[in-house]
Amino acid sequence: MKLLFDQGTPVPLRNHLPHHTVETAHERGWSDLKNGDLLARAEAGGFDALVTTDQNLRYQQNLSGRRLGVLVLMTTSWPRIREHVNLVVHAADNVEPGAYEEISFP
Repeated sequence: MKLLFDQGTPVPLRNHLPHHTVETAHERGWSDLKNGDLLARAEAGGFDALVTTDQNLRYQQNLSGRRLGVLVLMTTSWPRIREHVNLVVHAADNVEPGAYEEISFP
């Protein structure tokens, strides 16, 4: 699966997703794109899912009809995410096209 990390998604997380191809918005030169443009570029670029920490995305964008799955990490704290990285791995392994999932960390 091809995953795009949005700004704010901790880059070390990619090391825990070895079965996925991971790129960042920064690596793609998409750091300055607004969410709607980023979603469109990601879909056109063949990405299967966007991993983001933007908790307002679903309120700012119409996500219906998207082919791209969206995984929202409910924190930007890498230490908290790392403690429960299995939650992200499971979500990434099972994300469906057009799905939206918020991942909370205890």
